[in-house]
Amino acid sequence: MARKGKKRRAESGLVSALGLMRFYEEVEEKVQVPAWSVVAAAFALSVIAAVLDMVLKAIR
Repeated sequence: MARKGKKRRAESGLVSALGLMRFYEEVEEKVQVPAWSVVAAAFALSVIAAVLDMVLKAIR
């Protein structure tokens, strides 16, 4: 029983007192973006930028 009390005191630091840990845990649970979608979005933006660059160079 004494160990639980010590563990509890160790976790209740400044971060825990400010509620930052709870906020981080709540946000982490709700916002989840798959890694493949980030890679696909970056690839799509790169292709769009390259195409726009070629189009704008052709217009000049």
